[in-house]
Amino acid sequence: MLTIQRLSAADAERLIEGAEAKARELDVPMCIAVTDEAGHLIAFKRMDGAKQLSVKLSDDKAHTAALAKRPTHEYNELCQPGSLVFGIHTSAGGRFSIVGGGYPVLADGTVVGAIGVSGGAVEQDMACAEAGLAAFDGG
Repeated sequence: MLTIQRLSAADAERLIEGAEAKARELDVPMCIAVTDEAGHLIAFKRMDGAKQLSVKLSDDKAHTAALAKRPTHEYNELCQPGSLVFGIHTSAGGRFSIVGGGYPVLADGTVVGAIGVSGGAVEQDMACAEAGLAAFDGG
């Protein structure tokens, strides 16, 4: 029998709060998704004024980071024509995101979930997701 570690609803809220605080600091409305270790949604926040496209994109970023166990921007760097990784962005039913802003959430070296943020420039999305991770680690 396996024992699976995963984020709680309270953990997900702490991740969202950290990401949202950074989004407010940047004055950019974001969509923030938190998933379990299998990429299934635990919690979601759409800030007032966040883009419609960002609703699904934030979830896809978190989904990808959970399943792949690495940040989405790393796949953006790897998924180039001619690379052996090229084409991975078409997997997972088209949900595999190579856009920066998705990060796995680790606890004791194990992926327990993921956060995905979308709504600004990719660098802003990444900064907000990183702020969410920092809030989780600090909690």
